Amino acid sequence: MSNKQTNTVLIALIVALGGLLMGFDASVISGVVGFIETEFKLSKIELGWSVSSLTLTATLAMLTAGPLSDRIGRKKVLSYSAVLYAISAVGSALAPNFIVLVIFRMIGGLGVGASLILAPMYIAEISPPNLRGRMVSFNQLNIVVGISLAFFTNYLILKWGKSDYSWALSLGLDKYNWRWMLGLETLPAVLYFFGLFIVPRSPRWLVMKGKFNEGVEVMKKFTSEEEALKEMKATQHSMENDSGSKDKTSAKELFVPAMKFVLTIGVVIAILQQITGINSVFFYAPMIFEQSGIGTDASFVQAILVGLVNLVFTILAILFIDKLGRRPLLIFGVTGITLCMFLLAYGFNSATYTLTEKSLSTLENKEISTSLMTIKDITYESDVSFKKAVREVIDEVEMKENESTIISAAISMNPVLILFGILGFVASFAISLGPVMWVLFSELFPNRIRGIAISFVGLINSGVSFLVQLTFPWELDTLGNAATFLIYGLFALIGLLFIIKMVPETKEKSLEELEKILVK
Repeated sequence: MSNKQTNTVLIALIVALGGLLMGFDASVISGVVGFIETEFKLSKIELGWSVSSLTLTATLAMLTAGPLSDRIGRKKVLSYSAVLYAISAVGSALAPNFIVLVIFRMIGGLGVGASLILAPMYIAEISPPNLRGRMVSFNQLNIVVGISLAFFTNYLILKWGKSDYSWALSLGLDKYNWRWMLGLETLPAVLYFFGLFIVPRSPRWLVMKGKFNEGVEVMKKFTSEEEALKEMKATQHSMENDSGSKDKTSAKELFVPAMKFVLTIGVVIAILQQITGINSVFFYAPMIFEQSGIGTDASFVQAILVGLVNLVFTILAILFIDKLGRRPLLIFGVTGITLCMFLLAYGFNSATYTLTEKSLSTLENKEISTSLMTIKDITYESDVSFKKAVREVIDEVEMKENESTIISAAISMNPVLILFGILGFVASFAISLGPVMWVLFSELFPNRIRGIAISFVGLINSGVSFLVQLTFPWELDTLGNAATFLIYGLFALIGLLFIIKMVPETKEKSLEELEKILVK
């Protein structure tokens, strides 16, 4: 690897630390939800709000981060996002009530929204065409590392909190486990802030601001002098030709007829990535595994498996995205997503729920065990009908505190099928929609309006993510596990047909070449 390639990889990895923070911040809540639901006595919608509130402000940040980065620079906005991550981590860990927790989660969401769209945009703008797919995928890789790190640290804190280690007890890992889970994010946030000091400003942004020579000097750090001059001249030419001037760009330019094709692809892929339920799995993984009857501790262990599979298949995507191309990975991955969601729907639909005298005797709370004797030996064909029957004999607070153990005592199903379906779904997502979406976003749109365009499709992506996260606990409780995953599978099938028919291949072409091909 040449010095310039090494420099490209190093800078891309530093910038992609924003992805690690995003993945950690978003997924750490998966280990928190069970504790705050009982401590703050939350309803299912409030529980969904505690998870999705971060995504709501991320959606708003996406609306402004792109245009703001066009004005003051990608690097500066990323630095602001690092500060927001740190404030959110400390504030969430110390939150005395549900409202304060949500407020600080929403502050973190502003950092998430900014880093989620600007990190891949910046990396695309410094990377040579033959490396761009892999370099932009570093952001998704770091998101995955952040998710895995959150699952792993959640498990360790839970395990240490139940241990007899004096240091763990002195830190309060037993009483304040969920607070430690949230507070750990402060460390990578500080690291990210100082790491950005060695990151140069985007060369294409410099050219956009009329600083051509400075843009060339920065680009020479990542490619040869000849290639740097060629790319920056192409960028300058593209800027001058777009709308015939250097006037301030407007969101209206997204909706001109020439943008119809690329905007349609961007919007559909943005919706598809979230509406297939990926963040339901990442943010509620322990809850989903608890629904299969394996218990709380085992559900945290299986959540770690989700993170590891996600990491392995994201690495495979990075290895193959510039060799096989974006389109083949999308078709392969979305096919797998569809099949795995149907498998999950089948697995949960085949489950039955019966409380026998033997299973009731395993419950630690004997008062609840006695109350549940009234539905002993009655078989329920769905989780919805079983939970409804349980709520008729015990109150809502007892249900929230003991739901996992009650389901474990009653359920009859194959939990391995559920584990296989979830891991297969995560693997399929990680090798396709996860990294490929952001690579496509960084390639589809013209230089002049790339910031606004990525903000727009990122806004849609984040908005759908918010709705999926908000409604997931309610869906499980009201529609049931089988129906929820069936709906996700149907959305994936529709998306697969769109990809086959509409999505072009973009590998090994410069951003300016793609603009000539795709924007008529």
